[in-house]
Amino acid sequence: MIDIGSLLPLSTTDYPGGVPAAVVFLQGCPWRCAYCHNPSLQPRHLASTLPWSRVERFLEKRRGELEAVVLSGGEPTLHASLGVVVERVQELGYKVGLHTAGIYPRRLAAVLPRLDWVGFDVKARFDDYARVTGRSLGGEAADESLQMLLDSGVGHEVRLTWHSSLFAPDALLEIANGLARRGVRNFALQEFRPGGCRNPDLAAEPMQPLPADVLEAIERLFTRFELRRA
Repeated sequence: MIDIGSLLPLSTTDYPGGVPAAVVFLQGCPWRCAYCHNPSLQPRHLASTLPWSRVERFLEKRRGELEAVVLSGGEPTLHASLGVVVERVQELGYKVGLHTAGIYPRRLAAVLPRLDWVGFDVKARFDDYARVTGRSLGGEAADESLQMLLDSGVGHEVRLTWHSSLFAPDALLEIANGLARRGVRNFALQEFRPGGCRNPDLAAEPMQPLPADVLEAIERLFTRFELRRA
C-alpha cells in the first residue's frame, strides 16, 4: 500500500507536548537537500521495505500506550495512498501528525483536513530552493503548501535547518521576517547535524555561531520560537 523505510516505536519529541508517538518513516523524496541526515530514505523504491500490515499490527497492540502516529520521511506526500494510511491510523484511535516539505500541494490538500498536526520544513527563501534542495523545482509548490497550511487552522510548526555556510545571519533573518509576515507564529530553527549527512563538504565545514542579536531578533518575530541545538 505504501513504501515504509522504518518504524520508530516510541518518540516523545516528534509530536507536540511530549505526546508518546510512533514515527513511520515513508520511503522516497525527490529532493537532495545538502544537509539531509536521512539520505537512505531518498530512493523511492528499495528491494525490501517494511510492509504496512506489520506496522498496523504494531499499532493495534500499542493502543492505550501510544497516543499519536507521525508520518515522516522522506517526503510522505510523495505517496498517492497517504490518505488511506491517515484514515486507517485514525480508525485505530490515534492522532495523526505529518512531517512534510510541501512538495506536493494537491496531495497535502487531500489529507490536511484529517490531520491533527503538521511539522512543515522550509528550506530557504521560496525563490532560492534549488540551492538547498539540489532540484530546479519546488519553491513554488512549497510556498503554496505553506499558505494552505496557514489557512487551514490545523496545528503546526514551521521549521528550518540552518548551517552557517548555507545562510548568512542576515539571510536567515530575512527568511524569518518573511515567514512572520505570512502569519507563521510557531517557528523552530534547527542547527545542522552532521550525523548521517553524505555531503562531505558540508559536514566538514565548521559551524559559525549565530550572532546573539540576530537570534533575539528572530525570537521576537514569533509567538513561539525554539532553537534546536545540534
